[in-house]
Amino acid sequence: MITISTLWRFPVKSIGGESLEAATVGPFGIDGDRAFGIRDTETGNILTGRRAPALLMATARLVDGSPVITTDRGDRLDDDAALSAWLGHGVELVEADPELGGTFENPMNVEHDTDWISWTGPTGVFHDSGRTQVSLMSTASVGEWDDRRFRTNVIVDGIEAAAGEDAWVGHRLGLGDDGVEVTVGKRIDRCVMVTRPQPGLDRDLDVYRTIRDQRGNCLAVGSLVASGGRVAVGDAVTVLGPIDG
Repeated sequence: MITISTLWRFPVKSIGGESLEAATVGPFGIDGDRAFGIRDTETGNILTGRRAPALLMATARLVDGSPVITTDRGDRLDDDAALSAWLGHGVELVEADPELGGTFENPMNVEHDTDWISWTGPTGVFHDSGRTQVSLMSTASVGEWDDRRFRTNVIVDGIEAAAGEDAWVGHRLGLGDDGVEVTVGKRIDRCVMVTRPQPGLDRDLDVYRTIRDQRGNCLAVGSLVASGGRVAVGDAVTVLGPIDG
């Protein structure tokens, strides 16, 4: 049986998140996931750990619907002034807009952080792709790596083969017994963020190189929400059939 072993919510784009015992899945994914971002006041871009690696050295949790951000040194970043001082330039915490997507950046040359491109993400939430609202990955795929590198929402047990969840692409999944259904539409491309240092983790280019060379640059799968509800650690994950079936 395939079961949910870990649930993650990341309230602020690219900042570390919170491990949950249970969560509500809504129309944009796990409620509160990537609901906020840190916007560069000069460029208007939503910062990620690709452009601003310092973001990965903080964590966020939701308290009464608002993110509480804490650095790896234990300092609370309670307002835009504190966030700007921490990052060394003007930024502001913003909530995802229901009508406007955020603009993100990525270096195409991962080894040297060069050749940057930009794009606009989906509305209503600060996901990189409009094809991923809930990301899923197996413990077999994670292996010896720390799963915090990959910012995946749902990690499952019970798949023996590494990247065995790739077989879910093109299928509908049931999560738990509260009617949650997602449609898996893609494998998730990986970028420089998986190499970045985080609390307790050093910079490691070999993580990206391994994913690139052995997994076609993809790790985990992305899904869209077909119907929401409640999910919890220990819930079963069931393949319901093909998306068009």
